[in-house]
Amino acid sequence: MTESASNHPAMTAALPASMQYIEVAEPGPPQNMRLATGQVPLPRAGEILVEVAYAGVNRPDCVQRAGHYPPPPDASPILGLEVAGRVAALGTGVTQWRVGDEVCALTPGGGYAQYCTTPAAWALPVPDGLSLQDAASLPENCFTVWHNVFERGHLAAGETFLVHGGSSGIGLTAIQLAKAFGATVFTTVGNTEKADYCRAIGADHVIVYKEQDFAAEVARITGKRGVDLVLDMVGGDYIERNLRTLALEGRLVIIAFLQGSKVTADWRFIMLKRLTVTGSTMRASPSQRKAGIALALRERVWPLLALGRVKPVVTRVYPLGEAPAAHALMESSAHIGKIVLAVSPSA
Repeated sequence: MTESASNHPAMTAALPASMQYIEVAEPGPPQNMRLATGQVPLPRAGEILVEVAYAGVNRPDCVQRAGHYPPPPDASPILGLEVAGRVAALGTGVTQWRVGDEVCALTPGGGYAQYCTTPAAWALPVPDGLSLQDAASLPENCFTVWHNVFERGHLAAGETFLVHGGSSGIGLTAIQLAKAFGATVFTTVGNTEKADYCRAIGADHVIVYKEQDFAAEVARITGKRGVDLVLDMVGGDYIERNLRTLALEGRLVIIAFLQGSKVTADWRFIMLKRLTVTGSTMRASPSQRKAGIALALRERVWPLLALGRVKPVVTRVYPLGEAPAAHALMESSAHIGKIVLAVSPSA
């Protein structure tokens, strides 16, 4: 970021030399975030520069802010894993985008800023009929759900699927996509308001985990057969209960450990039921894998969004400078759906 925007060969229009972004003064609570001014980043070969209109807020952002999720060595240290806005400049070799195109994109970091670079292959057009605000809520959820539920978890039409945290951004995306592709969907939530919302958006069976044991409920509903696939972001004592909940040849996909990753469990279920246990983290996935996911989303999921069969759920929008309040809401788990930052809405 030492080269100025005015003499960079990728630039096709004048860009400001500086931008506002969210800085983490030191690892810790949400109030350690503040608005700061820094240099506009420049796209490297194969990258685009996005003038950010909106940025999605995700739990990994909170973990990074707290000092427990460092960015990859070549990524921006600025928070933010997904954005929507307009292409402001092209790195060398980029041919699939033009300056001015509206896009939403997964990013390696840097989304909480007025300008953000990301590989061109990780970007997607804004789905027909959706606003930039809605589009900013899509990349992290859609990339994560598609890869883990359909590519790693191999969910097929006619199967049964359990996703924990159904009212989260990931949960609501998983419910809708699983239903769209013909699965019967189970989910767990924390209260009746969230339960009602998940039912309205397509879940077949909703379990309030504070009132019911999800493993017992799944056994009751399925006649003790269990479900074919579980998507878990909880960890802790859910791990063994997930194994008990799976049917023969079932699959458990783990994407987070909100209640801890070091557990004691009866792993005999893996042998007795011939289970598969896998997982992934999107940020650490190879760049080419994310490019492949973007292509699959454009072909299989973006038409569903354009038709309204899958809908983004944005629960709250905060100005960029109110990122601390957005993180506080995220960590409270009181919200339903996605939280978004309005960075430069007129972009």
